[in-house]
Amino acid sequence: MNKMKINEIKALLNEMDDIPTIEQYFQHESRIGAKKAIQSRINALMKIEQLKIEYHEKLTHESKYPNKIICGVDEVGRGPLAGEVVACAVILNDGHYFLGLNDSKKLSKQKRAALNEALLQQVDFGIGIATVEEIDKYNIYEATKMAMKRAISNLKQTPEVLLIDAMKLDTDLEEVSIIKGDQNSISIAAASVIAKEYRDQMMKEYSELYPGYDFEHNAGYGTKHHLEGITRLGITPIHRKSFEPIKSMLNNQNN
Repeated sequence: MNKMKINEIKALLNEMDDIPTIEQYFQHESRIGAKKAIQSRINALMKIEQLKIEYHEKLTHESKYPNKIICGVDEVGRGPLAGEVVACAVILNDGHYFLGLNDSKKLSKQKRAALNEALLQQVDFGIGIATVEEIDKYNIYEATKMAMKRAISNLKQTPEVLLIDAMKLDTDLEEVSIIKGDQNSISIAAASVIAKEYRDQMMKEYSELYPGYDFEHNAGYGTKHHLEGITRLGITPIHRKSFEPIKSMLNNQNN
């Protein structure tokens, strides 16, 4: 055992996925470097086990509706000063298992991007958008409902049950409004990730059309750089004119 090099031990550990087996196999290992590698692998496996537990816990709402087509619905972009509100509806594939799937705000950019790529290849999803004009005309809450309904209509399948993040849409389908749904439902979490990635890409494209507002980094939210851009360059067509401080700025210009 002690004749194995540390790199050889690491390579072997990467092939082992059972903690008791690892502990038994390396029980006589005494080198500090080797022990660190062993503990690192054990910690990684423990994290995976925890993620598996959390994944199954987030299927609680879905499990209440066996043999029904369940759709998770979420939105991104209620709070920004600029850009559309984007909703996503997701019907997960049979045997789905997207380890680490969670509310998009709780994921790193790299993890979110990887999950988004996997989801797009395997699930039935629809995107719905409400424009800045609709947000200003109807208010952000009503515009969000519009975006969500459009997302549902863009699915390939017709869902039977809607799991919605803290909203009621008043459709003809069975609806379940879930507080913090993107943290408590895998279907809603999936919708959250896809919607977030989709809207972020939109804002990156807007950053090229309207440079100077830092849209590629702030996604339209009222950050310091964004507000400085408004002061310096003015209001763009994608700014929400019913939102402060843009509303007051327009009123001052008109007076």
